[in-house]
Amino acid sequence: MPMNLVHRRLCSSEKWARAVEDRLLPWALEGVPLGPDALEIGPGYGATTRVLLRREGVARLSVVEVDAAYAAGLRREFGDRAEVVHGDGTALPWPDGRFDSVACFTMLHHVPSPARQDALFAEAHRVLRPGGVFAGCDSLSSRRFRFIHWGDTCVPVPPATLETRLRAAGFAEATVEVGTGSFRFRAIRAGQRAG
Repeated sequence: MPMNLVHRRLCSSEKWARAVEDRLLPWALEGVPLGPDALEIGPGYGATTRVLLRREGVARLSVVEVDAAYAAGLRREFGDRAEVVHGDGTALPWPDGRFDSVACFTMLHHVPSPARQDALFAEAHRVLRPGGVFAGCDSLSSRRFRFIHWGDTCVPVPPATLETRLRAAGFAEATVEVGTGSFRFRAIRAGQRAG
């Protein structure tokens, strides 16, 4: 999904990487058990992936990135530490019930329509094992947010609608919490985790 030059520089900056590690992911994943086999949708430049690779309990990480150039960069950076797939979060190439968790961070607004966002939610549900968690965060729309995204693909997710949308995608439980400038969500696929 296209991003303007300012946005690309921001997302590839060391300042953003520090914010992701120090604040964003600790808040987004607070109390979320990712399990040993995790999938990240839309890692972009990989700031979130770097943190997930160090997360306790994650033994195997797969990532799917829609932008071919970003996917190639992720492969170069992470080598065999993560499975990197160039693909679309609305049509995941993995079988049903493959992952313990699926996560996405600050990328839902780059999915080009609410219908495609809903397709991504349904795909996250499909590839989760029973009891698996779909978790992440995204930004709240604001004047500054819209300025940074000038010319980008930008379809903000209204947090007030997200719980209902996640349940419509098949999740048995879903919660959304609004913070300062962003929101986080968690949704559970029905059933018990094995072992």
